[in-house]
Amino acid sequence: MKKVNQFGETVEGYNIPVLNEREIRAAAGILFFFTFLSLMYILFKGDFLMIKYVITVFMIDFIIRVFISPKYAPTLIISKLIVGQQNPEYVGAAQKKFSWIIGVVLSTAMFVLMVLMNSYSIITGLICLLCLIFLFFESVFGICLGCLLYNMVYKENAQHCPGEICEVKDKHEIQKVSIIQIIIVLIMVGSVFLIGFLFNDLFNIKPHDLFDSIKH
Repeated sequence: MKKVNQFGETVEGYNIPVLNEREIRAAAGILFFFTFLSLMYILFKGDFLMIKYVITVFMIDFIIRVFISPKYAPTLIISKLIVGQQNPEYVGAAQKKFSWIIGVVLSTAMFVLMVLMNSYSIITGLICLLCLIFLFFESVFGICLGCLLYNMVYKENAQHCPGEICEVKDKHEIQKVSIIQIIIVLIMVGSVFLIGFLFNDLFNIKPHDLFDSIKH
């Protein structure tokens, strides 16, 4: 029987409460998209309106996850609708709660500084960047940085991290990177800088309307 104060779901075959990582990654992607879009509005238009809405929703969502239940968090509900046809990928709930507590702290700090105090500074900039990094790694790479921090804080290692990243293990042959592959990446990076040096002025020319040029 599920405990009243249990965080996460009881699933057969798992000895600890778990959550669906696919839903969590999708929710992280949603939050990353709107946070990044808000940042673009600030950088290019000096418009802080959207970021205030995003911060407020971000904070409320994470408070619901931590203090009520993840199953009632709006972004996780939306994510469930989006990825509901995919097989669940179960991960330990304990480290996710720890990670989301970090989210509550960061979003609350941003809410106080940017929404209530209506201010911005290097502090809000760094917090926003930190949130983007956490969300990006979760949504794109499937790496829960908060879960890694959980292992540093608690003696008992986290169980069932996304991709089992919390467990020390040997890489499969397909996961190994050879010297040749590293050289290819370095050549690509060098090529980008060379192209930038040779064609920067050409790339800076504003594109013209294709259909307008055809008409003339």
